[in-house]
Amino acid sequence: MNKLLITGATTMLTLTGVAHAQSSVTLYGLIDAGITYTNNQITPTGGGHSNWELTSGAVQYSRWGLRGAEDLGGGLKAIFTLESGFNVNNGQYTSSNRIFNRQAYVGLSSRQYGQLTLGRQTDGMVDFVGPLSLTGTEYGGTHFAHPYDVDNLNDSFQINNSAKYLSPDFAGFKFGALYGFSNQAGGFANNRAYSFGMSYIWGPLNFGAGFLQLNNSGQFNTNGAVTDTTGSSLQGVAGSSAVPLGALASRQQTWGAGVNYAFGPAVAGFVYTQTNLTQLFQTGFSTHFQNFEGNLRYALTPAVGLSAAYTYSRAGGNAGSGAPHWNQVSAMADYSFSRRTDIYIQGVWQGVSASSNSLLGVAWINGVAAPSSTSNQVEATVGLRHRF
Repeated sequence: MNKLLITGATTMLTLTGVAHAQSSVTLYGLIDAGITYTNNQITPTGGGHSNWELTSGAVQYSRWGLRGAEDLGGGLKAIFTLESGFNVNNGQYTSSNRIFNRQAYVGLSSRQYGQLTLGRQTDGMVDFVGPLSLTGTEYGGTHFAHPYDVDNLNDSFQINNSAKYLSPDFAGFKFGALYGFSNQAGGFANNRAYSFGMSYIWGPLNFGAGFLQLNNSGQFNTNGAVTDTTGSSLQGVAGSSAVPLGALASRQQTWGAGVNYAFGPAVAGFVYTQTNLTQLFQTGFSTHFQNFEGNLRYALTPAVGLSAAYTYSRAGGNAGSGAPHWNQVSAMADYSFSRRTDIYIQGVWQGVSASSNSLLGVAWINGVAAPSSTSNQVEATVGLRHRF
């Protein structure tokens, strides 16, 4: 009898182990904290003053999340991701009205047919072009973003109500598409989004391209595709949360492409993006942004990494001959104590040239609390990152 009970218990434990082996849930996250100096920020009393501040996410937004998968057999899996951004300075969510403000989706994944997911997700510019820019990676991040992060390469906003498809790898070629619903009766196009992109890897060459369109997000349908954000693309314009610049226009179209080439311990890259904004700030003012980024990263040793980028940006449209253009130089050095923990030092200089009446002609490094009172701004950060 005792042998029977022991055998039964062993069988149950074995079956339980098999069940757990077929499904998994992973807790993961990243904490990025630093001290940032900015030479010039506008203050409520006027003028500009330097600022020393404790910052969260100077390179990568601090976040935690849950990622899970269940093997359904035949190469098919059920998958989910729930990811929340937070401010390590005070422990608050980066978005005040949602728990999982970065990503929240569920779907099916197949080795043969690709992946289909539903929920709050990233767009094609983030997925396919962002990894080729320093702003979309661990080698530069938040402060390296193009002006206002208007092309969203630094993942300042995500798409609600979205259905997304990612293809399997076809000998180095991948593609994807996303549609974000407005979720509004009688307003199908009122705050909807759609996006697509592709990438191709061939030896040391990595190429990617993407497209994103936001329709009528400026109508502020709060249940629509684009609402509040996890980044800082334009703080303080529409409340306490950061909002993408395109959410203040009747339409945003963004497209871009990039290429990386690896040689030895170095990777060189070039990225071009263009964003067209129609009726910005609900006026007749329309403009377009172009960004040209050249970047380089170099593994000096297995523990020491160096990276740098130069970005030239310009705005056009009916802003006229005085439309602003920006020059931005960014650099970073990183030392890894381990695969999970590293320290870094980085700096960014941004200069802008524009007419005195330009709406957007200010120097404002992404992630810095306030724009400059002059045509130049400099920031420097010393920080610590830990991944778990």
